[in-house]
Amino acid sequence: MYVTAVESRPAGVLGTSQSTAHRPFGVRVMAFVALTKPRIIELLLITTVPVMFLAQRGVPDLRLVLLTCVGGYLSAGGANALNMYIDRDIDALMDRTSQRPLVTGMVSPRECLAFGIGLAVVSTLLFGLAVNWLSAWLSLGALLFYVVVYTMILKRRTSQNIVWGGIAGCMPVLIGWSAVTNSMAWAPVILFLVIFFWTPPHYWPLSMKVKDDYARVGVPMLPVVAGNKAVAKQIVLYSWVMVGVSLLLTPLGYTGWFYTAVALAAGGWWLWEAHALLNRAKAEVTGGKLKEMRLFHWSITYVSLLFVAVAVDPFLR
Repeated sequence: MYVTAVESRPAGVLGTSQSTAHRPFGVRVMAFVALTKPRIIELLLITTVPVMFLAQRGVPDLRLVLLTCVGGYLSAGGANALNMYIDRDIDALMDRTSQRPLVTGMVSPRECLAFGIGLAVVSTLLFGLAVNWLSAWLSLGALLFYVVVYTMILKRRTSQNIVWGGIAGCMPVLIGWSAVTNSMAWAPVILFLVIFFWTPPHYWPLSMKVKDDYARVGVPMLPVVAGNKAVAKQIVLYSWVMVGVSLLLTPLGYTGWFYTAVALAAGGWWLWEAHALLNRAKAEVTGGKLKEMRLFHWSITYVSLLFVAVAVDPFLR
């Protein structure tokens, strides 16, 4: 087994099939929705749909967009449900995950496992039969990478877990392109790399905020095993590479002035925030004054702005 056992809370904290039997139907439905982590999937769709506009160099078939979004939601939702099934032991011990459906008993582990596998099967078939099989295999590959490589192998073993595990979150870019073209090109590869280098400096500030949670359950996120200054240096390094990679689309002919202007402005502000965090870390600022969540929140705005520019740029060329 790849999963390291962690001592759970006292008996009765984690859900069982008996504890779910008399839950109200509506509450149970919302619990299953929560298993898919809808807010995370929103971010995945933000990186999928704009790439479809770029691939089409205009408005793609809206039916295809809908099918791709539904397939992407089901695939990512299945991966998230299986992640919660595997991590249910440490979720019961961490403050930020203590209200997840398996911990509260709204969903039993067996139900969660069946739900996750079911979504994986349905999403793969939907992609293959209604979109194309290249998108189906990319989607399935992302799911397996997240569940097996990240959750089961990397997460509890290395501080580089989120670096390589983040590859799964880069796949929607490739899926969006392949859904339209049934092929690959340099544009989606570049955007894949943008998300790859974006993921660590996006997630490490949050990890800095909740590092005590991760330390309690033995998950070696970088802020758990390194000081704030070392983490902030890594954040700055990845940030510079991310911004540099984001500017490659224009010289290669995929985007024009609008995307370039947005990438420069948003990237410049990102670098300002990253260096500000590093300066506070060097000054040994701690607690709320470190303001690490400023960069976390901005990272979501950044990726949204960048990919909106990806979608809009073809109409301005």
